[in-house]
Amino acid sequence: MLKINPLDAHDRLLHLKKHDHSIGECCQNLIDREPFGKRPFYIFAHGRLDDDGINTRVIWQPRLSKPKAQTNSMLFKGYPGSDRVDVIWIIPKRELWPQSKKDKMTSSEIVTNSIHAFLHNRKKLEEPEEGDVTEEEGNAIYMQIMLEAKRKKMMQKLYD
Repeated sequence: MLKINPLDAHDRLLHLKKHDHSIGECCQNLIDREPFGKRPFYIFAHGRLDDDGINTRVIWQPRLSKPKAQTNSMLFKGYPGSDRVDVIWIIPKRELWPQSKKDKMTSSEIVTNSIHAFLHNRKKLEEPEEGDVTEEEGNAIYMQIMLEAKRKKMMQKLYD
């Protein structure tokens, strides 16, 4: 039998709740920036190892289309002009999957469902949702953003 210090477990729970809060803040921050105007968009968050080889960080990427599902990632859909955020998936690292099982302190229905879909129905998890842009529309929007960024950079050089 494993003995767990209740204070230690409580500290871990507080850490998890604080982490959840930062997820909401990061999503809302991206939504408030309206990277694609008022168009709904995906927020792809994935952990990456820092250059020091020890610490990890989460990269938050606004996208017009769904990426391929992968472990150690989260996908949300944000709606500019609102505080609405839909969770598409939360898939932790494989070694953390047992922690999300039912009756565990860190269990989560969203995570459990995401893992199940990742293992058994990945194609459905990755398919576009109603109202998503086509690949051609997305490429045109990205091109427009790139051209605008280049224009701003050139204008900045003129005034520096």
